[in-house]
Amino acid sequence: MAAAKIKKGDSVVVLSGKDKGRTGTVLQVLPKDGKVVVEGVNVATKHRKPTQTNPQGGIDRTPAPMAISKVAVAGKDGKPTRVRFEVKDGKKVRVAVKSGETIDG
Repeated sequence: MAAAKIKKGDSVVVLSGKDKGRTGTVLQVLPKDGKVVVEGVNVATKHRKPTQTNPQGGIDRTPAPMAISKVAVAGKDGKPTRVRFEVKDGKKVRVAVKSGETIDG
């Protein structure tokens, strides 16, 4: 399995779809499905009937998983950038292609 270019906690930009251009933080990465869950993006609404545990009922809004190919890591300027790997000081680190800055460590 290849190393993950997008990780939990990354700030990402949505490249396509109804939320194109929006930014958010990655809450969860699902590598087997090739999907990510981004905070405040691709929000699914579910209408809940009143139950004993939730007597009010109402509408639940939760972020749904979206394809990892639809998001890109946000650079320092907030624009999307691709990610490459480099070995620095014997450690494999992620590097933003546009700026050349290391993303982690």
